[in-house]
Amino acid sequence: MPPSTDSIQDVPVARKSPPAPDRLLLLSLLSVIVFAPILDHGEGRKVILTALTFIPVILATIQLSEKEHWLWPSVALMSITIVFGVTSTILHNRALVALKWGTLAAFFALSVTGLFSYLRKARSIQQSHLYTAISVYLLLGMLWFCLYATLDAAAPGSFQHSSSAIADRQSELLYFSLVTLTTIGYGDILPVAGEARMLAALEGVVGVLYVAITVALLVSGFKRTDSSSPE
Repeated sequence: MPPSTDSIQDVPVARKSPPAPDRLLLLSLLSVIVFAPILDHGEGRKVILTALTFIPVILATIQLSEKEHWLWPSVALMSITIVFGVTSTILHNRALVALKWGTLAAFFALSVTGLFSYLRKARSIQQSHLYTAISVYLLLGMLWFCLYATLDAAAPGSFQHSSSAIADRQSELLYFSLVTLTTIGYGDILPVAGEARMLAALEGVVGVLYVAITVALLVSGFKRTDSSSPE
C-alpha cells in the first residue's frame, strides 16, 4: 500500500545551515593573507585588495554584535574605517592613508579585545571557540600590520627592506607582521625607527603570550566540558 500524502509531508527535510560568522571570519582573514601578495600591485588590483581587507572588518562586526556591549563600538569604528578607506583610495593623500590604517588598527584592537573576552568567559569549549581562537591570532597579525602601515605612511623609511623586497607594497608589512608574531624573524625586513622596533618587540611578546594563555584557557574549558558530561 503506498504511503499517504500526509505521511510524506510530515517527513522533515534536512536543510544545510549557513556558515557561522566565526568560520567566515577565519576564512576571510586567510583569504587576505593568501591573496595580498597577488593583488598588491596595479591600481585595479589594489582596489580589490582594499575591498578584500574590509570583508573581515564587516564579519568581525557581525560577530561582535552578537556579544553584549560590543555592538555600537564595533559598528561606529567599522563605519569610520570604511569612510577613511574609500576616501584614501580615491584621493591618494598620505594623511588619509595614515588615518585609514590607524582606524583599521583601532578596529582590529577592539575585535581582538571583544573576541578574546568571549573566549575567556566560555564555560565549555565548542568548535566555534576554536575558530575564534585562530581568528584572534590572525587578527593580532592584522592589528600590528595596520600599526606598521600607519607608521610607514606617517614616517616613510621606518622599515628597511632587503634588495629582494618591494618597499612600496603593503603586503611586505603584512608578511613582516606575521613572521614577527610567530617570532620567526627572517631579517629581510628590518624596523629602523625606534617606534618601529618597539612595536615589533611588543608584537613578538604578545604572540608568545597569546598562544600560552589561549592554550591554557582551551584546556581548562575542555576539562570543564568533560567533567560536566554524564558518564
